Amino acid sequence: MIGKLNHVGVATPSIADSIALYRDVLGATSIGEPFDLPAQGVKVCFVDLPNAQIELIEPYDDTSPIVGFLAKNPKGGQHHVCFEVEDIHVAVAESRAKGLTILGTGEPRIGAHGTPVVFLHPKEMGGVLIELMETPKGDH
Repeated sequence: MIGKLNHVGVATPSIADSIALYRDVLGATSIGEPFDLPAQGVKVCFVDLPNAQIELIEPYDDTSPIVGFLAKNPKGGQHHVCFEVEDIHVAVAESRAKGLTILGTGEPRIGAHGTPVVFLHPKEMGGVLIELMETPKGDH
């Protein structure tokens, strides 16, 4: 079921500060423009790497699902790992058949790459929040 690593999600209280860190300290040269994703409750910015991306996520407002994470980790930190799957509906069915908990409504929603995503509960995934994302079609 699991495909290639697409990105590692990093929660941050400030995307601007995180961009400076990845650019000035780590030498990242390809950083996208931050954009709002109100349906997910976050602001997002992708840092392109040779083999994957870092997804910087900042709360969109006080109702953001990452507010609690940042309350426990005020400086931010690794939030989730995202793997591509060929068909999100097949991945959901296989996950459910294996007894995994799909967060939220349990149905795919559109993620920051414009493709359907779901999140698997960390309690069943070795303590790691896993995002499954349907492989983007086209240029990706």
